[in-house]
Amino acid sequence: MALPQRMTTWDVAVVGEIYADHIFGGFARWPAPGEEVFAQRYMRELGGGSVNTACGLARLGRRVHLVGLIGDADFDWFEGRLSEYGVGMGGIRLGAEGTGTTVSVSMREDRSFFSWHGANRGLVELLEVPAVLADLMAARHVHFAMPLPRALAASILPRLRQAGCTTSLDVGYTPEWLTDLENLPTCREVDLLLPNRKEAALICGEDDPEAYAAWAWAEGLTRGVLKLGDEGALLIDGEGVRRVPAPGVDALDTTGAGDAFDAGLIDALLDDEPLDRCVERACIAGALCTTVAGALSGLPDSSQLRTLREQTYVS
Repeated sequence: MALPQRMTTWDVAVVGEIYADHIFGGFARWPAPGEEVFAQRYMRELGGGSVNTACGLARLGRRVHLVGLIGDADFDWFEGRLSEYGVGMGGIRLGAEGTGTTVSVSMREDRSFFSWHGANRGLVELLEVPAVLADLMAARHVHFAMPLPRALAASILPRLRQAGCTTSLDVGYTPEWLTDLENLPTCREVDLLLPNRKEAALICGEDDPEAYAAWAWAEGLTRGVLKLGDEGALLIDGEGVRRVPAPGVDALDTTGAGDAFDAGLIDALLDDEPLDRCVERACIAGALCTTVAGALSGLPDSSQLRTLREQTYVS
């Protein structure tokens, strides 16, 4: 899928919910009800799939426009931290409520989240502003890291396509969206839907990657990617269904790995790589992200991607 070569302001516009993350890691096990356990690590960091993917793409050298809402009290913190990755505040608006907040609890195998929407409640309304849509149309690719409401998707996806933008969608673990049949047209209308295994099980009704692939073909999604964590990924295109293994790494913290995967995938798409190579790069980015505590701290640069690719996929 060659991306449009046209005059653009940004390589990628990333749209989605933004959070202040409180990250706890290093637990040996989940506590029993009423039990207290202590983390080995804690940090406060910018969060949300949109932030992680935007910073991941910027770290790979892409011109990124991040669109979302935060609270006024956190503006300086966000501005300073995002600038470290080369992401500006031009697409960030101040919401009526405080910045959304997430508490992330990571085990070695997986993680859980406790969240408050905060300013993110105004995101759909923000995307209905003509100037905001015009900014999205000035990008080569638009990535939605959010459960895109059907009415909004029906309004803006055709306009983005008409403007020459390609699109991707990662709704995260949102059961109400993933099980709503009204969202099937949105799954077809984006160029790439990017669920993980748990999300795919909600979509197709079975916890089996091949069952998801069969569902995708039956529903007209003839190009897609399923994230499988340390098992790599499954890809679907005109050549059929196949798996790409993940690199072997010593995982420390899985927070943000799926968002880093998205960044690696989009970066390769922007290079007009075939889908197999795109998924390889995505798996590498996701794997490297897990080797450092905190999603942003683990985001790799291009040289790290090249080195691990040579070690993993090049014989």
